Amino acid sequence: MKRIIKVLAVAFLTVGFFGACNSFGEQQKLKKEVESGKEVEPIQESTEKLSYDYQVGDHLPNELVCMVNNAYMGKPQIPVPVNGKTYYGCCEMCVGALNGDEKARMATDPFSGKQVDKSEAFIVLQNEAGEVAYFESESNYKTYNKKE
Repeated sequence: MKRIIKVLAVAFLTVGFFGACNSFGEQQKLKKEVESGKEVEPIQESTEKLSYDYQVGDHLPNELVCMVNNAYMGKPQIPVPVNGKTYYGCCEMCVGALNGDEKARMATDPFSGKQVDKSEAFIVLQNEAGEVAYFESESNYKTYNKKE
């Protein structure tokens, strides 16, 4: 039973790496503690809002967005050149995902429903939590914004 709990905890932590790079070090420490059999407390998610110069609905420069977490980061990210295009990630795990997984480099335009390459997309700040959306063009975003 303890082995099952450990396996599930490690699996949960591994999946969690893809959504919370900012606490990557904490998660690695937690993973080691779980594997060693120690009792651990769960990592608390930050509910802190970002402080930034951009407003919800503003177009964002690509280099300020982690394209794996689809989040505005407020500072330049790690450039990841792939096939002549440049993507951005916030940590080494994100760099690896952008290099190795085409799905990490693609998004769906909320207006047209078409797949768009994140390096070529018109990126917009969606909310104060820092979530972003990728559009095929500024025109698609403006049309989409009128619908809401």
